[in-house]
Amino acid sequence: MRPNPCLTLAFAIALIPMTGHAAGDAVAGRAAFAKCASCHAVGPSARAGFGPQLSNVIGRKAGSTADFKYSPAMAGAGFVWTEDKLRAFLKAPSEVVPGNKMRFWGIGSDRQIDDILAYLRSVRQP
Repeated sequence: MRPNPCLTLAFAIALIPMTGHAAGDAVAGRAAFAKCASCHAVGPSARAGFGPQLSNVIGRKAGSTADFKYSPAMAGAGFVWTEDKLRAFLKAPSEVVPGNKMRFWGIGSDRQIDDILAYLRSVRQP
């Protein structure tokens, strides 16, 4: 008995996570992060520069690292950086945190944002 191709396809589609976002490519994300790296660092030796270090940013309260002086807007943002919040911020920073001092207009490519998020996930510190 041969498997029904329609049922096989339906089963395969049902197994795909319904997150609404692609997983991204950490290698491509590392390359895309180059536009962020002039101000931000990640990894074991990351320190604040022109912007805060972004190691373990996912799950961290906005404006909370001790080694960076945040704008009043970011310091008082009152939220935790989730992937969805970061995705929105990378797309339009001034819409997510009006009055923040980051001099960046945003990334228009959803794919590039997914890749950067995959890279940030890949460099998480214990």
